[in-house]
Amino acid sequence: MTTAARPFPFGVPVRQSHVLAGLDALARAIPQALILEGGTANERSAMAMWLAARLNCRADLPPCGVCPVCVQIRDLVFLDLQVFDGGVETIKVADMREVRTLVGEPPRGAGWRVIILAEAQGLTDEAANALLKAMEEPRPGNVFVLLSPQRERLFPTLVSRSFVMTLAWPDASVSLPTGGEDDPWPVLDALYGFWRSGRGWFTGVKGRPTRLTAERVLTELSRELAGFLAGRTDTPFTARLGVCGDPDVPRRMDVLLAECQEALIAMVNPAVVLDRLATRAYLWLRG
Repeated sequence: MTTAARPFPFGVPVRQSHVLAGLDALARAIPQALILEGGTANERSAMAMWLAARLNCRADLPPCGVCPVCVQIRDLVFLDLQVFDGGVETIKVADMREVRTLVGEPPRGAGWRVIILAEAQGLTDEAANALLKAMEEPRPGNVFVLLSPQRERLFPTLVSRSFVMTLAWPDASVSLPTGGEDDPWPVLDALYGFWRSGRGWFTGVKGRPTRLTAERVLTELSRELAGFLAGRTDTPFTARLGVCGDPDVPRRMDVLLAECQEALIAMVNPAVVLDRLATRAYLWLRG
């Protein structure tokens, strides 16, 4: 039976079946460190949990999704599973120092100890250095799984020590709904206009965008950026990315969008956040 024919426990979507087949093959000789990029945050996490179960489930075709090991992994109580989520809070150096001590010991069970770092771009500089040291000194039976939208968001030294697999990018054919006071499209049109002309400050007009509007704008731009990376250039944003002439602009835009999202979480004025997005990207995208 092929991997694609199995049920997909842990919420892995069918559209990632070809990647799952590759991950299943990789599990037979798992590298010490693996980066999963692409997809959505939920899909990356689902794939990482699937891999943890694949390495520890004792069914004939692991992971079965129903045995005690699979249930414990799904409930995050499996003794040989450590999960850190940089999307919830910054991954700190103290966490990685504890991991460094932990991986100096063999796994407690008969399988593998799996250390998952979701949204690993949330590592502080000190934590990334501590993680590097942990990756250099583990006992056999330990594997690190780093999850990030793009490998470029991670420290180059972490990438150089890891095997990278790329999930299918999010579907770029479905746009956010329109209508209502939080409709993102007028704001997106204003952004496109600013990138053409360098004029149109969000902080200088009446009816400034709400926080929800700004969040929807960032979501739409991130979705379209993923579409561009998958080869699409059929929107104003992706068309500008396609003709900007600098291959590093998509990576810089990804970082900028993440920084703007963090600013909204920190309760920065949405108009100020959008002005920063507009001005920072102006020189990259004007045409």
